[in-house]
Amino acid sequence: MAGAFPRHETSLDALRNRGRYRQLMPRDGHDFASNDYLGLAGSDVLRAAAADALARGVPVGAGGSRLLRGNDAEHQQLEAEAAAFFGTEAALFMGGGFTANQAIFSTLPQQGDLVLYDALIHASTHDGMRLGRADTRSFAHSDVEDAARVLKDWRAQGGEGQVWIAVEAVYSMDGDLAPLDALMALADATGAVLVVDEAHATGVFGNLGRGLAHDIAHRPNVLSLHTCGKALGASGALICGPSVLIETLINKARSFIYATAPSPLNAALVRAALYELRDNPARRDRAWEGISHAQDEAKRLCGLAGFQSQILPVVIGDDKRTMALASAMQARGYDIRGIRPPTVPRGTSRLRLSITLNTGAEVVTAMFEDLAREMETNP
Repeated sequence: MAGAFPRHETSLDALRNRGRYRQLMPRDGHDFASNDYLGLAGSDVLRAAAADALARGVPVGAGGSRLLRGNDAEHQQLEAEAAAFFGTEAALFMGGGFTANQAIFSTLPQQGDLVLYDALIHASTHDGMRLGRADTRSFAHSDVEDAARVLKDWRAQGGEGQVWIAVEAVYSMDGDLAPLDALMALADATGAVLVVDEAHATGVFGNLGRGLAHDIAHRPNVLSLHTCGKALGASGALICGPSVLIETLINKARSFIYATAPSPLNAALVRAALYELRDNPARRDRAWEGISHAQDEAKRLCGLAGFQSQILPVVIGDDKRTMALASAMQARGYDIRGIRPPTVPRGTSRLRLSITLNTGAEVVTAMFEDLAREMETNP
């Protein structure tokens, strides 16, 4: 009934007036919006894997939680293969990266511990910390000296517990890389655990796409998260690290214990994606050729530089202008989305350009030519 929820309607009107109203849009135009970095989501590789898994009798649904009857051989095979691939003692497959981060930060840091997190950490980490019992402090984005200062201040104020340093390997909205070497040195020097969200690094960075933290992932004070719905083309997430931490999650993480298990069919698809990373490094090489081309064209045609990854943020600032530019580019045939607060800080609304194998070099060049025109027309 119209008018039944006036406060909700007022809140939505306020979002519309500020240019922050969100709505679902169909896929349309050349892909500059997805996280399907290796083009696996619609690939023959995963189609064939799905057909093979169904022919082998792999169930579509799990039918229950992992601790009841939902635990399938495909889940366990995936976890064993993922631990071997990413170089860790153990792995745990969960329904998605958001749920996995909730599980990590609501369960592993204990009362009296500290979660020391990067100021731009993902929303899922914030939600996990809210559900947990540990102290939480932020440090300036990618500023290891500030992280050390905040940690030292916490100790000086009486903090005695375990410290968990939470960062993203590749930041989802800025596309920049965490200073993992310096963060690892800080963790070692202070007895901290380094928790690395590899969501946007998995498949793209590291030897065979194993992520930016691959060289340190085996260490007893490192926990890594690899999402399966981005470069791996499927869905779900793999928490990888020491067996004691994985076993703790199995026994205590509410979002694992009380959730229906991920589809066994999806586990089979993730296994196939990991095989593709291992056996076909040329796919990743092609992806990086496209990324390098896009970075070069962004600089040549739009004067945009400083990019470090497949995520190219074009910071506009104003919310409404950002959305107007996004609409103009969509009208030209490019699926480009505007990103606004609270996903990014106020005053930094942007076009988030994602470079994937779904879009060829000629289209990338044409897009930057058109973007330059639109930015000049709508200053």
